[in-house]
Amino acid sequence: MSLKITKAGMLDTVQDTGRYGYQHLGINPGGAMDDFSASLANALLGKELNAPVIELHFPASTFLFQQACVVCLTGADFMPCINDVPITLQQPFFVSTNAVLQFKSVKKGARCYLSLLNELKIQKWLSSYSTNLKAGAGGYKGRRLDKEDELEFAFLPHASTNDAVTALPWRYNEAVLSSNELEFIPGNEWDWLDVKSQTDFLNNGFAITPASDRMGYRLQGEKLIQQNKQQLVSSAVSFGTVQLLPDGQLIVLMADHQTTGGYPRIGHVISAHLSKLAQKKPGDEIKFAMTSVNSAEEKYAAQQEHLSRLQNTCNLKMQNWLHAH
Repeated sequence: MSLKITKAGMLDTVQDTGRYGYQHLGINPGGAMDDFSASLANALLGKELNAPVIELHFPASTFLFQQACVVCLTGADFMPCINDVPITLQQPFFVSTNAVLQFKSVKKGARCYLSLLNELKIQKWLSSYSTNLKAGAGGYKGRRLDKEDELEFAFLPHASTNDAVTALPWRYNEAVLSSNELEFIPGNEWDWLDVKSQTDFLNNGFAITPASDRMGYRLQGEKLIQQNKQQLVSSAVSFGTVQLLPDGQLIVLMADHQTTGGYPRIGHVISAHLSKLAQKKPGDEIKFAMTSVNSAEEKYAAQQEHLSRLQNTCNLKMQNWLHAH
């Protein structure tokens, strides 16, 4: 009664929406890089938005369902197939016993999310299911998934069909967060940039370099100049903080960022746009557009309300479908 990994992926981990309340101890929130897509996968199954999911990078793992399950995939399109039959993103599927889920190639995005109606039988660490790779804690044994790992299900849906894979009759058709423009609010050290560098930051694009991971994205673009030689005492940072490095280039902190940093914080990508950023790959170009704190709060609140309504609707649909099957 489990999900077995028959071929290991590059970096597949269990994540939820993060571990909050421990930054004063140096433990970052972590969590899914694309929080919106992770929550969307859960919402489409009618689950709690912060339920644990599996975050996949390409090449992703191959999964053997040792028990029937209802699943949903969102985020990056890695061309998923079940028993070699292509399946669509953002739609729940019933998967029969012994079905195999594989991912063929990268069509779009950087991170795919697998949610399972059955729930995974794993324990929380500090109030979260997220894997903290640095601490070796949380998620599945505090590490990425590997070949022969078996994740047990906490319960099984009482449903069956005659097919190996059956699409449930609803899906999410809206496009998800694909543009390259990221809104930001100025950071405490925004004024440390000279006027030309502020203009360059707002008008030019920046390429994501290969030196990027779950901790941060290093950017390549016009060299930005600090107008004086002030130095910053190590200060609090968060997911989305844009720091100016000594060489005039930038780094954007991502989900596994450190809790404090000593580089000037020239901006913060708004929470509602972090999911767009999380789906960018090395070589992709991003641009920044300044906005206000009020606008950022409104966008994030609207996003969360949208997900909550979707979750409530899909929960009712799921109960009806399970009752009929």
